[in-house]
Amino acid sequence: MDFKRSLNGGESNYTAQKRGLEAINNLLKNYSGKNIVIGTHGNLMVLIMNYFDQKYDFNFWNELAMPDIYKLTFEGESLVEVKRIWN
Repeated sequence: MDFKRSLNGGESNYTAQKRGLEAINNLLKNYSGKNIVIGTHGNLMVLIMNYFDQKYDFNFWNELAMPDIYKLTFEGESLVEVKRIWN
């Protein structure tokens, strides 16, 4: 799969991941030590998770229930735990 490929007028996985990471890093910085809740669609969630650990890939995305809820735990800007809490 070409991570940088996009349809005309669309967004590549690379661009979406970069956009998602900017948002996550901004939230982690501004709300350090706090619990926050983020709602997003499954593709962006998995792209963000994939940045931190490549086991969160297309196969993982394909197994998501819709809707699905995951708890991501960070230490600073490092992802340290992923836990499925509802599906």
